[in-house]
This record gives sequence, C-alpha cells and structure tokens, in this order.
Amino acid sequence: MSLLVVGLSHRSAPVSVLERAALSADAQVKLLQDTLAAEPAAEAAVLATCNRIELYADVDKFHAGVAELSLLLAQHSGVGLEELTPYLYVHYEDRAVHHLFSVACGLDSMVVGEGQILGQIKDALATAQELHTAGRLLNDLFQQALRVGKRAHSETGIDRAGQSLVTFGLEQLSAGAAVEAWAKGRKALVIGAGSMSSLAAATLARAGVGEIVIANRTFERAERLARILTDSEDTDVSARAVPMESVPVELTRADIAVSCTGATGLVLTAEAVAAAVEGRTGLSVPGAESARTPSPAARVAQPGAPLAPAGAEEGCPLDLPGVQSTAGFSVLGEAAVAGMAAAELEQHAAWVDKGDAAGRAQRPAVAGTATVHEAGVSTLLDPEGDADAIAALVSAVATAGRIPERRRPEPVAEAPRPAPVLALLDLAMPRDIDSAVHRLLGVRLVDIESLAEASADAPMAADVDQVRRIVSDEVAAFGAAQRAAHITPTVVALRAMAADVVASEIARLDGRLPGLDDKQRGEITQAVRRVVDKLLHAPTVRVKQLAAEPGGAGYADALRTLFDLDPETVASVSRADDEPKNENENARNRGRS
Repeated sequence: MSLLVVGLSHRSAPVSVLERAALSADAQVKLLQDTLAAEPAAEAAVLATCNRIELYADVDKFHAGVAELSLLLAQHSGVGLEELTPYLYVHYEDRAVHHLFSVACGLDSMVVGEGQILGQIKDALATAQELHTAGRLLNDLFQQALRVGKRAHSETGIDRAGQSLVTFGLEQLSAGAAVEAWAKGRKALVIGAGSMSSLAAATLARAGVGEIVIANRTFERAERLARILTDSEDTDVSARAVPMESVPVELTRADIAVSCTGATGLVLTAEAVAAAVEGRTGLSVPGAESARTPSPAARVAQPGAPLAPAGAEEGCPLDLPGVQSTAGFSVLGEAAVAGMAAAELEQHAAWVDKGDAAGRAQRPAVAGTATVHEAGVSTLLDPEGDADAIAALVSAVATAGRIPERRRPEPVAEAPRPAPVLALLDLAMPRDIDSAVHRLLGVRLVDIESLAEASADAPMAADVDQVRRIVSDEVAAFGAAQRAAHITPTVVALRAMAADVVASEIARLDGRLPGLDDKQRGEITQAVRRVVDKLLHAPTVRVKQLAAEPGGAGYADALRTLFDLDPETVASVSRADDEPKNENENARNRGRS
C-alpha cells in the first residue's frame, strides 16, 4: 500500500473555486466513508481548512487512486470534475509525506509560519480515528507531522515570520498602524464560536479592544466563549453573548466585526452592512446603491439589454470636454478610453455622441450614419469623422479585448474615500460577508481573497530555510521507519516459525530420551534456541537495515520466499500490531474529549 494525497489550496486555485469546493463537517464525514468504501483505498483522512482541501489515502494502485480520489472530491464538493481538475495537485509516497510535513510547519500556509494548522491537523486525525478510517500508515503520518510542526516552531524562529491568519487580517485592517494602537478601546463583534472565531476573540482581547460581543447560532457556545474571555487573567476585556438575530443591531455599535462560521450562505449581505453603517452614522452610505445593483458597464454587457440614453448616467469617466472636438472616437480621444473593456465602449460611445451633438449640427447634414458591430462593440460613426482611426480601434479590441494605450492619459485624481467607520474581517470559506461590501464607502473589508493577495508579497523569514532542512530530514527518517516497519511482521513471523521448529524438535527429543531429567532437558533446550537465535540474528538485523533504505521494500518479499513463510501468518502479525495502537489512540481521544 502507498500514500497518496489529492487536493487544492490557495496556491493552486483561486479563492472563488476554494469557496465553492469548501466541505462542511457532514460532507467531510461522508467523503471519508465513501473513500474507504472505494476499491483502491484502505485508509483515508481529510484536511480541510479555510484555504485548503486535501484527501489523504493509503492506496494499492496509483492511477486508479488518483482517479477515484479526484472524483470523490468533485462529488462531495459540488464542483464538477472537469472544472476542478486544473486546480488539483497530487503527491505520492515521499512527496506526499514532504507535503504534509511542510503544511504542518506552516511553510505552505497563506501566512508562512502560522501555527493554527497544527490544531487543524490534529482535528483531521481525530476525525479519521473516530470514524475508523485511519490505520497504521495515516496514524503514524499525522502524529509525526504534529511532532515535526512542533519541532519547527521550537527549534527555529519561524514564529517570527509567521502569525495567525487573524493577526495578519487585523494588520491589513489597521492599514500599517500597530494593531494594539488601532484596536485599543474599540468595540468588536465576533460572529461564530468555533476555533477560528475563538482565536479571533482572544487576539482582539489581547490587542486591547474594550468590548467583545459573541454571536453564534448555538447560544450556549457563545456564552461559554464570552465567559472564558471575561474570566481570563491576561486581559480585562468585557465580553457578552448574543443570539444571531441580534447581529444587525450589534453591527451598528461595532467598530470591528470578525466572521467565521460554517454557514453555506452569506451571513452579512451588502445591504445589511450598509444599513448598519447608516444606523451607526445616521447618514446614507455612499456606494450602497452600486453594491446592490449592477454597474452601467455590467448592464451594457448583458445581451439584449437596452442602451441607456446619452447623458442618462452620471459619473462618466471620459473627459467629455476633451473629446467633444471630434466625432465618435478618434485618435485624439484614444487616451481617454485606453485600457477600457470592450463591453464598456458602447455606453461611452453614447456619452461622446451626445457631447458632440452641437459640433455636428454646425457641419453640413449627411445622409445617415453607419454602425459598426465588431468584437462586441457598437459605435456610432460619422461618415466625415476619423473612420480609419475608429476601424483601427475596433480591430485592436477584436484581438486584444481592450483598447490599447498608445499615449499616456492625463492622471485622474481619485475622489478621497472617507475613513472607514466599520472594519470587517471575513475568515470563512465559503465567505460569510458579501464581496460587494468592498464598494461601500466608510467600510473596509478584508477577506480570504484579499489576504491571499497581501500574503503573496509578505517577506520570508531567514528561518524558513532551516525549517525546510528539518522537513527534509524528517521525511527521510519517516520513510526509513516505515520501510523498516514494513519488514518487521515478516521478521516476527520468521522468528515465530523458528520457535515452533525448536519446540517440535525438543518434543521429539523427549520421546527418544525419556530418561532426561529437567535440568538436562532445560540445558538442551537453551542450547538449541541459542543456535537458532545466532543463525537468525545477523540476517534479520541486516535485512531491517536494507529495508530502511530507499528501494528496500523488496527484502520482505525475498525473506518470505526464502523461508517459505505463510503470507497469512505475516498478515496476522500486522493486524495484531495495529490493534493495540488503535485502542491506545482511541483511549487518548476519549481522554481529550
């Protein structure tokens, strides 16, 4: 059997795909059960976090295992296999071990070095043990991954580079200011009471917020978390619990809101956030309308949608006075539309056309106007205008999809955004907060997608190289231990067979020499056993050493063949070794719960 992992993460897939592929707790259980029922898999475990979904399995066939695990991920995530496949990665044998150890050390995290992943790996192992889907291989693998992760954090300074996703998100919200100075005395709302929400609440408390309100669908869990925060000796924060129905009201009082629930739909819509800010300030929120309705460009892009009359929309980004001197789009007006998507050109053509109406009225009347439909662009042309220039623009759109920038446009001063009165941190996958909130003025939203973009530029710590060396050493040691363990049942079966031979020969000796006293019989028995042990010692020690080396898996088969060992005897030794370990692990899990 061989270790295989199939998965996707923030490194291989966009957040929009991760969001759709996110697995609920029930879906993870069903995935484990179906994986174990599949023919190629003997063991299975699922590691699902806010930025990764990975299925680990012990399989007997590589290609069949990859196909089966990929199909199961697609089925249980609800994302079609054809759509999901380009974002999947596959690791096998030592590469799979290396991947999990790197994940455990925080090297593969969105925030390099963060330690939350250790708790998530521990939870994944506990779930697999509880469902009896983890056997010898995955038990050893995940337990060793936890040890490797702890070693990396204790022996290196990876913690200096790493921080929790919560801390990183709060740093993004504070926009460069120290989190403690930014958060001190503010009121915070935490939606959810799971592990991530609990970490967020504790982080906010240590940062010095004045009040924390916990909202959760199970009110008792919210109360328990609020009590823990209030009773903590490390902080003096005031914490209280509220039901989920109170979130809209509490949002009007909060300065910071963190959401991380297991909900499959939105917890906070753009309308709800806009209403909360309006309730807090008493003023309408700029941008609220655009967050609720499609933009003019989006409406133009819809097939069959009527074109808005010229001048009917406000906020046209074109510099109309600078364009009105020509008809339609010309080289002089090209800078104004440089970089504009093709879908937006039709609407802006209407603006320019109306703006130049007075100029055209002074020219001789023409029989009519021509309309060009090419590459999704519909532009009104003046026969006496710059038709060649317009044709060149249309051709460029057909090939590039956007108007090329041939001359540098004049810089346009952006309207200053008001300082946010509400800071939102969305750590859920799928997201809890509507992404349209990004367009609301007076609100700052940081979610998994924006964290992924920010972390791409985060500096790497000097200790990362040291952690990578630790991972490489631990992968080699784990592989050697697994290969050695693979031959151990064969060696045990060989020694058991030798003991049976000794016992049989001593019994035969008793029949031939019945006059032997107990002392003589004991001496003969010990002498025979010493001879057998000495004959077996060197070969069994050497075969364990050879089996621990890369490519040493065949020595167990050779030993079974040379000594004609019964395969069922070897298998029974393996099962006997597994049972005490599983019982001990289950007992430890029961003790933790």
